[in-house]
Amino acid sequence: MDRKKVLWFTHSISETLKKLDVDSIHGLTKQQVLEKREKYGQNRLQAKKKKSVFKILLSQLQDWLIYVLFAAVIITFFMGEYIDSVIITLVILLNATIGTYQEVKAGKAIEALLKMSSPKALVKRDGQTKEIDSAELFPGDIIILDAGRVIPADLRLIETVNLQIEESSLTGESLPVTKNSDAQFKEEKMPLAEMQNLAFMSTVVTAGRGSGVIVETGMNTEVGKIADLLDSDVHTKTPLEKKLGELGKTLGKIAVGICVVIFAVSWLQGRDLAEMFLISVSLAVASIPEGLAAIVAVVLSIGVTAMSRKNAIIRKLPAVETLGSVNVICSDKTGTLTLNKMTVTQVYTTDGLLILDSEEENKLCDSTRKLSEGMILCSDATLNNDEATGDPTEIALLVLGDTLGIDRASLDQTARINEKPFDSDRKMMSVLIKSENNFTVYTKGALGSLNKVATHILDKGEIRQITPEDLKTFSEVARKMSNDALRTLALAYKTVSSDIKSDEMEENLVMVGLVGMIDPAREEVKPSIKLAAQAGIKTIIITGDHKNTAFAIAKDLEVAETIEQVLTGPELEELSKEELREKVGNYRVFARVSPQHKVQIVQALQASGNIVSMTGDGVNDGPSLQTADIGVAMGITGTDVAKNAADMILTDDNFSTIVVAIEQGRNIFNNIKKSVIFLLTCNLGEVLAMFVPLALGWASPLIATQLLWINLLTDSLPAIALGMDGDDPEVMKEKPRKSEENFFSNGAGLHVVLGGILIGLITIFAFWYGFYELDHSPFDKNVPEEVVKNARTLAFLVLVCAQLFYSLGLRNAKKPFYQIRIFGNRYLNGAILLGLFLQLMLLFVPVLRSAFKLHMPDTKGWIMAVVLGLVPLVTLEIYKMIFIKRK
Repeated sequence: MDRKKVLWFTHSISETLKKLDVDSIHGLTKQQVLEKREKYGQNRLQAKKKKSVFKILLSQLQDWLIYVLFAAVIITFFMGEYIDSVIITLVILLNATIGTYQEVKAGKAIEALLKMSSPKALVKRDGQTKEIDSAELFPGDIIILDAGRVIPADLRLIETVNLQIEESSLTGESLPVTKNSDAQFKEEKMPLAEMQNLAFMSTVVTAGRGSGVIVETGMNTEVGKIADLLDSDVHTKTPLEKKLGELGKTLGKIAVGICVVIFAVSWLQGRDLAEMFLISVSLAVASIPEGLAAIVAVVLSIGVTAMSRKNAIIRKLPAVETLGSVNVICSDKTGTLTLNKMTVTQVYTTDGLLILDSEEENKLCDSTRKLSEGMILCSDATLNNDEATGDPTEIALLVLGDTLGIDRASLDQTARINEKPFDSDRKMMSVLIKSENNFTVYTKGALGSLNKVATHILDKGEIRQITPEDLKTFSEVARKMSNDALRTLALAYKTVSSDIKSDEMEENLVMVGLVGMIDPAREEVKPSIKLAAQAGIKTIIITGDHKNTAFAIAKDLEVAETIEQVLTGPELEELSKEELREKVGNYRVFARVSPQHKVQIVQALQASGNIVSMTGDGVNDGPSLQTADIGVAMGITGTDVAKNAADMILTDDNFSTIVVAIEQGRNIFNNIKKSVIFLLTCNLGEVLAMFVPLALGWASPLIATQLLWINLLTDSLPAIALGMDGDDPEVMKEKPRKSEENFFSNGAGLHVVLGGILIGLITIFAFWYGFYELDHSPFDKNVPEEVVKNARTLAFLVLVCAQLFYSLGLRNAKKPFYQIRIFGNRYLNGAILLGLFLQLMLLFVPVLRSAFKLHMPDTKGWIMAVVLGLVPLVTLEIYKMIFIKRK
């Protein structure tokens, strides 16, 4: 069968099912799934063609710094300095190899993240409904649709109940399209927007429910024909990377300027121009921190991977940076602060209050049976052998039925022939059930909403007119339940003679009763809220629950102290934008709010200068998740719409994970900052160590190959190791970072300048001492080559040791070594030891010693290298001790 030529919208439901050889009740069998997997492959859009490793390697060489180094290779080769040209070539290849490895690794990490956050689909196979990854779907699969689901493939709809789908990404239609599974068209050419009996991959269900059979998957779908949809944001640079890129360019320009000056001074002093060109080029390369971008990529990828292990998937990399600045967490109550395992504990009808968690046997009277059966028939959830799908509230209603001994299997014989879906304005939903020849409407929802449409009441098995006294009694019971932090849900019904329109369902109803259920707070949430408060982060609860219910949970979690700290949606509507902005800081709980209110609350908090994190899980939470600085979606209960709008997804739906992610975000930023400060300090030291002696007319303290060696050593090993530093246990005792704060804030800029000057000065001193100990002065003319070699060796050794040792002091900007485990970063310990080992290798292996034009130091030289090398670290530690005393 040629899949591309089938016009599915012209086929009836039965024709489609027959063509795909599938039964709509049971779905595909296990054997059919295996056959179709072999035939059709995975339901994925093909990503852009990957670059080969060789192409990635070539792209690493397309950089102006590399071109300058290639020029140096050619010049040294023609000058007969073959060893220099080989060393420089090796440096180029090594840098390119590291860059290639990082790019390949980053690509794999991104693929893994895309896979982790790919949409799920509800599918019927072998008569069982299960949730699976949409990539594992094939033509013939029966898909169940409900509000918030992203359509996983192209479907021929086989059932639609008020089903509306938003298709703007495909058709440009701004309004959702109402679908009709019974529609069948004869025209062969038809716009996608008019195909009412089809649903298309990547579009979104906004209302109603339905089911469909997959007719096309992967690249054969309509969206597959627009092949560019995948891979869009993968290579977007984060603000941090842009900031670092600009910093690198600025420093590069300064360094090149210094090198031009050095070259000009050397020319005026009559030095060997070829040698000075090489030194200038090397200094330009050594002083530009080209390792910055690579280090940021490594640190971010390590951080993001660590966060995914701690149940937080970062979808947009800038979120990692913003996390450190968050000072307000707006959290939904249900499922995030609580267990999301609703349990009905109280049932009320005119027969009285039934407490379900008591040890007494639960007596099932007619009104309680009617209440439970109505709640079950009004639910879209499924529950089979403890495997549940759907809304937690509805799952609790199914569990209630089982607890009361209701035979749910017998209720499956009934048919739902119409419904009016729940929406946040009406706060109720209705279904029309046909059982044999009887038609019954069941409506469940908020008691306040049902009070308005109920005209009768079921009183001890008899139907009579409802009285104000009845309404007052029900309201009093609901208030008592709410005071106990129970969520209430009421049920009403009516018998009708035939199929009626959805608009006629919610009138003249018979009130049956209400249930009270609780979703207990998670044990780990209370300590997390305390930790967040300690870190200067305020927690605000935003919920659709009653004021009393919301306050009861907030008080238990120590988020709010008094009921005056709770604002309801209707009260919020009475405030102007300015009033809300002024008063928003006084409230800790927002109850009975709609999705529109959430956006207003977030905007008011932002207008007051806060960096806001917002959690959400529903279709309507999309706008507030996008408005917030960090949108956080629920991985378990969250709809695909919420996940796509979010910056971060919690795979465990747990509030504590947000606090862990903020802590991780702060640590990642701090680690990147350590690497940047280290690199800039070292680069400034190198520039000063070269510039001052050359300006004074001395010989060059370091030759091109030595400078490149230092560059390789200090720009990669210790800097990356600092970026992989462990988490600071006290990072959550600090106030949130201001969003405009840069790397040089809080005295870090002074660290760079003072540290760089100190490293530069001790290197110059070591260079001078190399002349002095052999009875020469750097100002002398015609100094023997061995004396210059000795001086360069000392300068070389001291500079490397100073930079390697200094990295230990940067592990914590405020605490001296005795307050932290100074050797607690095993990567940094390894980098320093490896650096020292390679340095010793250069001196003790004769071939390398002559290649780098070094001289074996005497005992005094070794002592000087270690002692002077420790000076910057010791000075930094003394500064930190004085700073702590002052504090």
